[in-house]
Amino acid sequence: MPSFARLMALASSACAILFWTPHAEAEKLTLMTGGASKIIYLPVTLASRLGYFRDEGLDVDVLSEPAGVDTATELIAGAIQGAVGFYDHTVDLQSRGLEVEAVVVLAQSAGLAELASTQVARPMRTMADARGRKLGVTGFGASTYFLSRYLAQDAGLAASSYTVVPQGPGDGFADAMMKGSIDAGMVEEPTASRLLDAGAARVLVDMRSIEGTRTALGGPYAGACLYAPRKWVSAHPDATRRLVRALVRALAFISSHSAGDIVAVLPRDFVGTNEPLYLQALAATMPSFSRDGRMPDGAPQTVLRVLAAVNPAIEPRHVDLTRTYTNRFADEAKAAAGR
Repeated sequence: MPSFARLMALASSACAILFWTPHAEAEKLTLMTGGASKIIYLPVTLASRLGYFRDEGLDVDVLSEPAGVDTATELIAGAIQGAVGFYDHTVDLQSRGLEVEAVVVLAQSAGLAELASTQVARPMRTMADARGRKLGVTGFGASTYFLSRYLAQDAGLAASSYTVVPQGPGDGFADAMMKGSIDAGMVEEPTASRLLDAGAARVLVDMRSIEGTRTALGGPYAGACLYAPRKWVSAHPDATRRLVRALVRALAFISSHSAGDIVAVLPRDFVGTNEPLYLQALAATMPSFSRDGRMPDGAPQTVLRVLAAVNPAIEPRHVDLTRTYTNRFADEAKAAAGR
């Protein structure tokens, strides 16, 4: 007769077969980021790599587009269920009659730096030097586009006094800076550190930290977040709840682990060939990630003010900020973790 130990092993295997059903029964969802390898979108990568989405019974496919504005377009078209991009897109979309809301905030900084190319004849020293220059952004209508225009306006320049050039993120942007085909540009990590380390750029405005963002924009800020159509969230509260729980869990992982621990989880192509430089950029960025996924107090008002300053189509009195985000799911995730 089979031994007791063998019977127990067979019983355990049977239970595993009965209760562990892989992706066949998991709810399939598609998210899209404005550049998956950007450090500002790290929580989404971690939630996927660490199995947090799977633990919530979700089969999440994470797609990547060059810029957040492309992600917003796919969301409105119904091609994806959620967009991972900057909170300012929710405000911009509402001004155009499209109702979306941020359900979890990932970063409390812009996570961006305005860099001046050192490869041009007369490198810029401040944003006031942008007159007659070419400023690189990831794309027209992207967060980098609006923020670049805001910084130039804050320096006293009219929009007509400089040229905005879409470059995309990553290698395309870096190549333009190194060749001096743009005078300055706004970019995120790890591309910013690559350019600075190579001596191809210098910092004009640093919004990679919470403090730097507040100084540049005049108040608390919300950068990367997960947002979705309000109708979808209303119709799928359980799926939304599970997405947010997974992402809040990823935020907790960031706050409780070292940069080295995080790099060990990431795909090698995210880190690149210079791991020490990536570690340095990651360690500097980590404090700007949210710890609880909630919208920071006052952040929506700062974002609205910045957008309205450079986009005549946005009239602040016609924007209902309470409909551009919700803390409901982040609060539920916190309560569940406490239990």
